[in-house]
Amino acid sequence: MTCLLKSKIHRATVTGASIDYEGSLTIAADLAERVGLRPYERILVGNLANGERFETYVIYGEPGSGAIELNGATAHLGKPGDRLTIMSFAWLDAAAAATHAPAVILLGEHNRVTRG
Repeated sequence: MTCLLKSKIHRATVTGASIDYEGSLTIAADLAERVGLRPYERILVGNLANGERFETYVIYGEPGSGAIELNGATAHLGKPGDRLTIMSFAWLDAAAAATHAPAVILLGEHNRVTRG
């Protein structure tokens, strides 16, 4: 088994942060679904603005909203306007790994898909 990149949302702009929420990263449902991220799926997030990397899980936000919101402890690791790379990984056997291609989108202004 090999662990490979499954999904990636690149250059997502943080739209909000809530320290009082119980944790997670809110991602607009349409963006999450486009790369195959499921609610409560474990993710690795890199903040391009400050170099922070952290693990959390996905919760769906309003489709079409462009929401990317840091919740709970992760709200201390970024601020609105920061750019994030959001990744998930999957364990694949040799046959599946040989043909695997991750689902990747690149976001632009207002978290609209510009590629992918």
